[in-house]
Amino acid sequence: MISFMQVDNLSKRFGERLLFENISFGIAKNQKTALIAPNGKGKSTLLRIIAGEESPDTGSVIFRNDITVGYLEQDPRLDLDTPVIEEVFNTDTPVLRLIKEYEQAVAANDTDALATLIPKVDALNAWNLENDIKQILSKLKINHYGQPIRELSGGQRKRVGLAKVLIKNPDFLILDEPTNHLDTDMIEWLEDYLHDTQTTLLMVTHDRYFLDRVCDNIIELDDYGLYTYAGNYSYYLEKRAERVEAANAAVDKARNLLRVEQEWMRRMPQARGHKARYRIDNFYRLKDAAAHRPEEKRLELDIKGQRLGSKILELHHVSKSYEGRCLIRDFSYKFIRGEKIGIIGRNGIGKSTFLDIVTRAIEPDSGAIDIGETVVYGYYRQAGISFRPDDRPIDIVREIAERVDLGNGRVMSASQFLEYFLFPDKLQYTPVAKLSGGERRRLYLLTVLMANPNFLVLDEPTNDLDIMTLNVLEDYLRSFAGCLLVVSHDRFFIDKIVDHVFAFEGDGAIRDFPGNYTQYADKREEEERLARSAERAAAPAPAPKPRAAQEAPKPRRLSFKEQQELRQLEADIDTLTAERATLEADLSSGSLTPDRLMATSRRHGEITALLDEKETRWLELSDL
Repeated sequence: MISFMQVDNLSKRFGERLLFENISFGIAKNQKTALIAPNGKGKSTLLRIIAGEESPDTGSVIFRNDITVGYLEQDPRLDLDTPVIEEVFNTDTPVLRLIKEYEQAVAANDTDALATLIPKVDALNAWNLENDIKQILSKLKINHYGQPIRELSGGQRKRVGLAKVLIKNPDFLILDEPTNHLDTDMIEWLEDYLHDTQTTLLMVTHDRYFLDRVCDNIIELDDYGLYTYAGNYSYYLEKRAERVEAANAAVDKARNLLRVEQEWMRRMPQARGHKARYRIDNFYRLKDAAAHRPEEKRLELDIKGQRLGSKILELHHVSKSYEGRCLIRDFSYKFIRGEKIGIIGRNGIGKSTFLDIVTRAIEPDSGAIDIGETVVYGYYRQAGISFRPDDRPIDIVREIAERVDLGNGRVMSASQFLEYFLFPDKLQYTPVAKLSGGERRRLYLLTVLMANPNFLVLDEPTNDLDIMTLNVLEDYLRSFAGCLLVVSHDRFFIDKIVDHVFAFEGDGAIRDFPGNYTQYADKREEEERLARSAERAAAPAPAPKPRAAQEAPKPRRLSFKEQQELRQLEADIDTLTAERATLEADLSSGSLTPDRLMATSRRHGEITALLDEKETRWLELSDL
């Protein structure tokens, strides 16, 4: 296989905190590789080093000379004062600069510029590239080209950054959490795009369905080294379990042998100088091996929520609109103890607004909300935690409570509670600004659970959390005795924990569906298939073939009016086809004035649409 990138003996440390040491690996052409590691172990730092955005302490990264590299950061660095189209096409590639100028001219209806640009696009044969770029921008819902970047939300900026990388079609693509802030439709499109492209890929993602379907190579980085698995995420899980089991067995064997060697060393202390040197050396090797059991330090969530009464939360005919757009229309629901509901739907459709209404952060336009007296909300917001630059985890927790009641008579100090959430002593006193994105998310989750809520409301809780933490969080939520309401685009997460979903389907409609995301998606696909079948069934059917002369039913004959329509359609189709051919010849001539060029182009589109319509009707009548 052709090597595209090689990492050799790479090390990186921040102060006293070691991220990784002397790691080496390579990525071959067309490989699609995922990097997996716990939060705080340097995944994003490693990607920045590979992309040339940061320097390692030791080691090197070598790319093949003739390849281009594209890099998407977790939080893309964009020029806030630049319009969207300028930022997306910010490139040194001549053909992309040309397409940017063409798109700007089209948006501004600048006929003089188009007259100059169209021949240039023809000369570079760039129309297919222009269509590919439009598809990328359309799928990522980037269409307000003149809007300044500073007016965009965090999710919109992420999509601009992703589009900026994808349209360059680099040979080697580095993506850091590309699915964050994307809705399910966008994630599934990106999944298909990356699966089908020939681009070599290195990415970090927590979306396990996405990882499983896109990647064919997994690199795991942990405290005990770097491991490579030549397969997808399912293969990785299987082989990693085998590796851990084998390593544990080796440690157990070393400990058993160590007991024998310890007894031998103890029994003859006076003759130590005459003992076999190899056996003494073997004793110390066994001692070292027996001390390195590869047991994972796991986050263990076992926090008991407060008692939840029989009356929980009731929504009665709730509606909400913003700027004339209906987000929630006449929705009613009565929550019961222990149910777990996933909220799904595209971005901007009203999911977060619904959570704010449920928690009384905002009021509905109409309808009533009745909350039970025993309800204690734990609201994890998508925006995450806000902090001062010098805040430390221990300070943040102590501001909430010096001691934390876990239920069942168990009480922890603030420091012990942080340890419980995998914040060792040194990390507790590290400024929050220096924590990784996943560590900050874990700290935020900690502050939400401190109140022992019995009604959890989670808005995109999976963003930035590592896969190991997600597995623990999923297990906790599945056993959570209270109510759960969760917004997430992580299909694996939703499938694993929810009983049913509230599907936001647009125009204020919320569908309560019994099942998880995959079951809902399958149901929607089946409904759409049946609807298409019904449409075809409603269309005029061709006359059946006669079974025999004596049994043949009388064929349905065209009425006089239909015969006239058929003859007129044939004449119209001939006329329109001839006119379209003439227009196409004019467009290719290069002799049209700018105004005439625009008019001819518009007429060509009108004729094409008319031909489609008339040919469809002609086929219907011809089948009668």
